[in-house]
Formats: sequence, structure tokens, C-alpha cells
Amino acid sequence: MLYKDAGVNIKSAETALKRIKILAKKTFNKGVLSEIGSFGGLFDISRINIKSPVLVSSIDGVGTKVRVASMAGKYKGIGMDIVNHSVNDILTLGAKPLFFLDYFASSKLNPGVLTEIIEGMSSACIENNCALIGGETAEMPGVYKKGEFDLAGTIIGGAERGKLITGRNIKKGDIVIGLPSSGLHTNGFSLARKVFFEKLRWKIDKYIPEISDTIGNALLAVHTSYLNIVFPYLSSIKGIAHITGGGFYDNIVRILPGAINVVIMKSRWDVPHIFNLIQKYGDVPEYEMFHTFNMGIGMVIITDDSSLSGKIKGSVEIGYVENGNKEVIIK
Repeated sequence: MLYKDAGVNIKSAETALKRIKILAKKTFNKGVLSEIGSFGGLFDISRINIKSPVLVSSIDGVGTKVRVASMAGKYKGIGMDIVNHSVNDILTLGAKPLFFLDYFASSKLNPGVLTEIIEGMSSACIENNCALIGGETAEMPGVYKKGEFDLAGTIIGGAERGKLITGRNIKKGDIVIGLPSSGLHTNGFSLARKVFFEKLRWKIDKYIPEISDTIGNALLAVHTSYLNIVFPYLSSIKGIAHITGGGFYDNIVRILPGAINVVIMKSRWDVPHIFNLIQKYGDVPEYEMFHTFNMGIGMVIITDDSSLSGKIKGSVEIGYVENGNKEVIIK
């Protein structure tokens, strides 16, 4: 027997890797010392212009958004998603991205799907000045069902030790600023899929008047990267929360230092229609919506600079900090 008789085709992976090398090389900068295909990626951290550098790392996936991508036959966006999501995660600590590595696992490798995903990663890495220096492609027919795949990524960034964003100085009287999301980003898709595709039995290309688009396009809207609009103002920021899995309640609490509450005033922004549709057709309680989705606010910033919401593009003041028991209150 040959390896391919067990469901693994090494030649398909080699074919895809040739295209991947070209896409990855577009993201390289002066810090990259290795080529795609080595056993490890090399990056010269002396190239980064930081006085007292701290490496900041994060690992995550795009969840069951991969199922929606498969239904639509559109994969570039989820490649962008995993990079932008990761960039936002380390931005909460005041870090800029340095390099990125991906993990792609499937039942059977489809070189076209993988290449389209890497195209998205390459595009997002260029936008965020982040080098795609390596990754892993795994073909595991005994683990994944036919047609299934998963996508994850690891990011390494750099921050200056004395300028880390920790949230420890957040106090009563500070204001809360929200940055708009493009949609669901990369969280809550298991619930969204259950509502739209199981309960309502909508097709992926169904046109929805309320959102002036198909349900597939709305769900696949690319996760926004906030790096370029937020980084210039880090010196005025006390805390940053990326609103991902766990919504407002779980993510904002992560940056609160102690006996204080954050009050969010939901009337301060218009919740995008996609979330209203989920709540309406799924009969989802409001608390659950704010505990699962970003509700149109992809990142929350806490500051004592009242002028900041007028400086950061698209941002709006959505709340304030008061004394309390380390809770998030939605009013």
C-alpha cells in the first residue's frame, strides 16, 4: 500500500506549496531570514525599532465560519480573517505584528482551497506589515469528515515594555469608546448557522432586503483590523478589549483591574441588521446576543481622553467606568 491509499496525497501538498511560497514571499520584510519550507521560520528581532522589546504572542482560529466559506465556495476572506483577528488580539496589549504562522488541516487537501486561503492571509499580512514565515498543512482523513477543514494561526508581535497596555490604570470616570465591526467577524457562527440554515433553511445565496446583500456575503464579511487606526493613539489609551467569543461581558472584564464596572449604553450605536435578524428569527434573548456577538462593536477602548473618539476613525463613545464589582452592565 501507498500513503495515498490511506487518503493522504503528498504530491497535492507539494503542488500547493509552490504557489504558497510565492504568496508568502510577498509579505517578507528585512526581519525574515528563512524561506517557506524550512523546518522553522527565522526572524531577526534586532530589526524591530523598539527600545526595550517584549514579544507578544497569540493563537486562534476562525471557528465554524469555515463551514459558511465552504457553503459559499469563497475562501480568501477567512484567510484575511485569521490574520486580522490575531493582529487585533495582540494590539490590545500595545503590540505591532512581526510574523504569522498558519495551520490548515483537512480530510483531503484541495490545493485550490488552500491557495485561496493563503492569498487572503498574504493580503492581510501585507496590510498589517506582518510577515507570513511558515505554517503547517495537515491531511487527516481519519479525523475530519469528507470535505471538512479547519484553520488556525499564531502571531508574534513586539511591544515596548514601558508602553504595554494593561488596563491596570482604568478607574471611575474613564470613558468607553467603541470601534465598528464589519459584521460577525469570527465569532458566533454556530448559533448564526443554526438560525439561518437549520431553522429557516435559507440558502447561502438568499438575498436579504434588510442587509441589501445575500446572507452568505453578510456572514463572510472580513474581520476588521484596527491596527492602523488605533496604534497612533496608544499613548492615550488605558485598556483595549477585542470583542470576540464571549461578547461584551467576557472580553471587557478581562482588562478591568478591580472593583470597577463598565457601563455600555446600547443606544449609542446602530446595531447592524445581521444581528437583529439572528435575534428575531432565533428568538435569542438580548443578554445572549451581547454575550455571543460583537453587536457591531469589534473593539472597545477605555481612556480618560474625551477627544479620542473624534480622532479614531469611525469610533463612538459608548459608555463609562464606575465603581462596582468588576462587571459589564448593558443599558
